Amino acid sequence: MPLAFHRDGGDSLSMAHLHTIIAGGGIFGLTAALELRARGHAVTLFEPGPIPHPSAASTDISKVLRMEYGADREYMALMAEAFRGWHAWNARWIQEGKAPLYRRTGVLMLSRGRMAPGGFEFESHRSLLQLGQAAERLDPGAIARRFPAWNADRYVDGFYHREGGYAESGRVVVDLAERAVRAGVVQREAAVACVSVAGRRAIAVESELGTVAGDHVLIAAGAWTGKLVPELAGVLRPTGHPVFHLRPAQPALFRDDVFPVFTADVARTGYYGFPLHRDGVVKIANHGPGAVVDVDAPRVVPAAAEDRLRAFLAEALPSLVDAEIVYRRLCLYCDTEDEDFWIDRHPDVDNLTVASGGSGHGFKFAPLLGGLAADAVEGKGNRWREKFRWRPEVRLAKGLEAARWHG
Repeated sequence: MPLAFHRDGGDSLSMAHLHTIIAGGGIFGLTAALELRARGHAVTLFEPGPIPHPSAASTDISKVLRMEYGADREYMALMAEAFRGWHAWNARWIQEGKAPLYRRTGVLMLSRGRMAPGGFEFESHRSLLQLGQAAERLDPGAIARRFPAWNADRYVDGFYHREGGYAESGRVVVDLAERAVRAGVVQREAAVACVSVAGRRAIAVESELGTVAGDHVLIAAGAWTGKLVPELAGVLRPTGHPVFHLRPAQPALFRDDVFPVFTADVARTGYYGFPLHRDGVVKIANHGPGAVVDVDAPRVVPAAAEDRLRAFLAEALPSLVDAEIVYRRLCLYCDTEDEDFWIDRHPDVDNLTVASGGSGHGFKFAPLLGGLAADAVEGKGNRWREKFRWRPEVRLAKGLEAARWHG
């Protein structure tokens, strides 16, 4: 199909009826596929296995949905918009006779010392209050009374914000994949090996199923992005982060009414987690520096990561310290050094776009990611285009992100 677009004012391009090929069927790729179909594109999506793929960052039982970003008002504004999307998705699921997949437990952010200006919890709380959000400050007595699983002698300050919770991420991906098929997205179970480029144009993608030509190529391959766009290999960093599912001996302590989604002095410890899941497990994970990994190598959770988890539980959640770990996983992030997403056209290949760089916090924005990626494909501007632009010169982390990058 020939490239056939016309100018639509400014740098916006109308590209209806073009064939867009997407490499990656995670949360970036699926939401982009749905949005591009809604805009009239023919879409072929490649994923190297079933969706949700066992190795994909999108795959698991849950992902945190939170508005808290310290003093970063831009991400708070983006998340406020994303929450409207999650509520709309919940309404659709209920209308379809399904269970809602956004579980609104609220978010509990705790600190081992008194919250102070400049700290992640303090700045998050202050920002929420300034935006008119109901973020309730907690003292040790309130923590012990309302959230009895916590050691309130050690975690002595914090707040509870009722908006937020978690998405049942694997189920969300299944739903999006089914919607994409109904919308006419062609899904191919194969890995994209490379993108063929001639001059300033990506002319085809190569896979084990052969060569497929298209008008535009969107790389949404998460931690594998650097393999398909080698010039980003030194900019987008694949890192592994441990995830554990524990079976509590006292499940009543971990119901969502007394144990909501939490962060535990997260800028220092990296630990966050979830209430009792329908499968009877409590998921706890670490959002820390991680370790740079080979994305194609076997994933092994280091024994030291389990030792650190047990030490954290002994200090914070003593009733879980001896809980059986029924599942462990190394979740792969695709990190940018400034923790901002990477959603933009390639500067040297006119019809190649990258939508990646989730940096461990992308899933929560799922209702918006497809639109951001589709705008990049079509050359349309939006409020976030500059923030998520192609920026190989970026080498400066900030705030909580600096703590995570530098340990």
